[in-house]
Amino acid sequence: MTTLVYGLAVAGRSTAKFLAARGEPLLLADDRVSTDNAEFAASLGAELVEGPEAAMACAKRIADFSQVAPSPGVPESHPIIASALRAHIELVSEIELAYRAEQASGRPRPIVAITGTDGKTTTTLMAAAMLSASGRNAAAVGNTETPWVEALDDQHDVYAVECSSFRLHYTHDFRAEAATWLNLAPDHLDWHRNMDSYRGAKMRIWQSAGASDVAVAPANDEVILDSARSTNARVVTFGMTNADYRIEGQALVGPLGRIVDVGQLGRSLPHDLTNALAASAMVLESGLGTVEGVANALVRYRHAPHRIQFVGEVDGVSYYNDSKATSPHAAQAALTSFEHIVLIAGGKNKGLELSTLASQPHRMRAVVAIGQSATLIENAFADVCPVTRADSMTDAVRAAQRLATVGDVVLLSPGCTSYDWYSNYGERGDDFTQCVHALTKENQI
Repeated sequence: MTTLVYGLAVAGRSTAKFLAARGEPLLLADDRVSTDNAEFAASLGAELVEGPEAAMACAKRIADFSQVAPSPGVPESHPIIASALRAHIELVSEIELAYRAEQASGRPRPIVAITGTDGKTTTTLMAAAMLSASGRNAAAVGNTETPWVEALDDQHDVYAVECSSFRLHYTHDFRAEAATWLNLAPDHLDWHRNMDSYRGAKMRIWQSAGASDVAVAPANDEVILDSARSTNARVVTFGMTNADYRIEGQALVGPLGRIVDVGQLGRSLPHDLTNALAASAMVLESGLGTVEGVANALVRYRHAPHRIQFVGEVDGVSYYNDSKATSPHAAQAALTSFEHIVLIAGGKNKGLELSTLASQPHRMRAVVAIGQSATLIENAFADVCPVTRADSMTDAVRAAQRLATVGDVVLLSPGCTSYDWYSNYGERGDDFTQCVHALTKENQI
């Protein structure tokens, strides 16, 4: 029978290529009409259905499919999801397909897995670096730049798999030797039907855990802890204090003692430390890495762009790019890191309550509201600090410069996605960076 791959962005195309290489009959579908989609389908010798009526056309043929593999961009409210559920056709994500292929290979390689509302990518990259520094050939895959199915034929001996709620939602057998759920806050409610669905997707990271597996959970989150304790896995905790992996005497420590001094790290904001502790717990408790390897990786680790990234200083004001903060919860890490902030916030909301961005009123010098959610941002900060609106990133940076005084931080931490003005958060962050560099050049004239 045929697999329906619905959605032909990065993960969807990787899934289609993976299945085609294994001789699976395919039907490809996408809600958008694109010459690129047609060329891609032709390259695989696969039939393509595309356009606004694609879901209806596929629904009429639903009984022809053995499984449906929706791309992460296909929300659970999409008509094709409803059609598959009514027909009892299995829905499988990219990481589920990759996991099954690994198990069927006869030589499955060990896995550490990471989920959470925020910090997934950083913790995944940290874990992969720790494994590599411990002498393993590790790959960071999943919700990273490399879908897991693309790395299966490479010569890796361990995987660090970043698991978004989209990918976990359609898992059934997936399990990891060690898995962490970092945190939980409302997010992606434009994809999930409600918060219960979002929470339930996260819980699936431990659904198949066995007694030899490790569930790494935050010591201060009872919801996540209760979920971990309900599984068959051994539970290990992380947190700033009162946890198995914690900060003690200005060092990261675990059950075996000191791992590395905080002062040796490239950056040590509170969320940097908890991410490092979670990654350390996974790598060490699974037995896949060494304390020396973990320490060396943390000392050398440098954070990816667009995550509280220092851009420059102009007239005594520091500018930081936190474009990756696409939800209010994600923005909190930056908002609690500085004392006096001119915040640039807004974009395309994900159905979230943006008023929580104003949870640090004593730190707010002013706010520049941007994008589709500008009015919501204005309302959130109306009784907190001065708010102005900007219609471009250039205007936003200029407005922030006027509002800031010496010693302040101008912070792009939008709390929203970038899809109103940009293709992704990277483009938004790059635009902000270019605007700041333009100020720097003007200041030098």
